[in-house]
Amino acid sequence: MKKIAVFTSGGDSPGMNACIRSVVRTGIFHGLEVYGIYHGYEGMIEGDIKRMYSHSVSNIVQRGGTILKSARSTEFRTPEGRKKAYDNLKALGIEGLVAIGGDGTFTGAKVFYEEYGIPTVGCPGTIDNDIYGTDYTIGFDTAVNTALEAIDKIRDTAAAHDRIFFVEVMGRDAGFIAVESGIGGGAEFVMVPETETKIDQVVKSLKNLRKTKSSSIIVVAEGHSLGSAEEIMKLVKEQIKDPSKEFKVTTLGHIQRGGKPTARDRVLASRCGMAAVEGLLQGKTNCMAGVMKMEVVYTPFADCIGKPKPLIADHIKLIDILSI
Repeated sequence: MKKIAVFTSGGDSPGMNACIRSVVRTGIFHGLEVYGIYHGYEGMIEGDIKRMYSHSVSNIVQRGGTILKSARSTEFRTPEGRKKAYDNLKALGIEGLVAIGGDGTFTGAKVFYEEYGIPTVGCPGTIDNDIYGTDYTIGFDTAVNTALEAIDKIRDTAAAHDRIFFVEVMGRDAGFIAVESGIGGGAEFVMVPETETKIDQVVKSLKNLRKTKSSSIIVVAEGHSLGSAEEIMKLVKEQIKDPSKEFKVTTLGHIQRGGKPTARDRVLASRCGMAAVEGLLQGKTNCMAGVMKMEVVYTPFADCIGKPKPLIADHIKLIDILSI
């Protein structure tokens, strides 16, 4: 293998640039030519591909977002689009790919490999932490810390005014950000998609807490079955019916996807980037390089996409214990 290319796809996450940097410099260390594909699969189709050098990735390890940009590509979902992408890679002599992204990215990579056989190793880049085959994903730790900082500030105003705040965090269909930011922020209640929560439970908890606490924080994961934090707040308010209590909602949104990556995310991204390149050189393909129990592991894309990643049971227990 002489030439490889790296690209980012799907939602951006803090640490992607650190991963790109690691891929480029690991490739150069092993004597490879490394190319960057801009705007993900769309750039692969359009031929937006450029040679990268060591200086191409200088001064980016601390930056959020992705210097290679990201985009959704409907054309890549078609056989014609994938054929264009393959022809562009073949014209440049690219023999291997490093795909940084989440399950959508890996789904595309899996189909592409099955059709054209270009070896691909992925790196788990998503704040949601919902990818099977790695303990943590690139960007998750930064997103949790961003949410935690916001919750700490909301706690101050909640306590000052004796208010009940519903704080909505991202995570798509997974509650990892909600759970960790909830534990770290001392939330009185955390609502996640993985567990069934009834409004009666929230109301009962808040009524019990009123005996010892004048304010409360309820963290809501965006994918909860009962709806958004705003919708859940309205349902709770209808049952409590206390004019002396103020209910407020804060939706953190995309601030969780930006910002400087934490040290933990930078190190994880760098390890995954190096492992992806070295995996390609070892003949690995159609898999993701992740870190489990501090060790690099390679997991088939089919498992990354198809197997659910459960929340840590002790974390759920902790929330119940620490909120009393």
